Amino acid sequence: MIWKQWYQRRVRVRNRCPSSRNQPEEAKNQPVKSELPVWSAERSITTEQLMRKRAEFWDTSPAYEGRKEIWDALKAAAEALETGNRDLAQAILDGASITLPSGFLSDCYDELGCRYVLPPYVLSRPTNIVTSKPEPSNEPVIPASPVTMAPDMYLKIRLSIGDATTDEKLPVNSLERIADVKERIRQNHNLGLSRIRMICCGKILNDKTAIKDAKIPKSFIVQVIVSTDLE
Repeated sequence: MIWKQWYQRRVRVRNRCPSSRNQPEEAKNQPVKSELPVWSAERSITTEQLMRKRAEFWDTSPAYEGRKEIWDALKAAAEALETGNRDLAQAILDGASITLPSGFLSDCYDELGCRYVLPPYVLSRPTNIVTSKPEPSNEPVIPASPVTMAPDMYLKIRLSIGDATTDEKLPVNSLERIADVKERIRQNHNLGLSRIRMICCGKILNDKTAIKDAKIPKSFIVQVIVSTDLE
């Protein structure tokens, strides 16, 4: 199957961060293209099977090659591009200093010259996908702090919900955790069980991290991506 072929290729190649001079000379970097790969699985698969394969790829890739923070940025960019938010995907790539010689996420490099190859199943759905009842998420839920702290700063965010993007200044306390900020955004916009990710400088912010420890540059706009489970 297509997953097995990609797994074998990764084991065989075992990219060891070659020098940047190994990048294609004719095109050092191009803006990310909105076109997604069109592909078919060897057999029809369900959304749950596709999501499991994607999770397996993103979880194991850092152990084979490259840097974890780059893989995290590529994952966020791929998800933004799949939902049609090309500008957000480009902002994530720029923040992580990722270059695309062909303009496609399937083949890219970090600033050290390490090559990252993404299979089509993490970039788009196959043409022969079938729908089934979604499984409950296993993602741990980190409860918000029970005590509300007085705001001592403003956090600039760029909120992306589907195709809609808005800039906001959110009053927060520097001792609050990222999970607390997400919960406030969830309540302010009635987002229900939607998944929220906050990205700064190409890195996904950890829910347990306090705002003061997240090392967010002054006046930096934090990207906030809201997505629901794929159906």
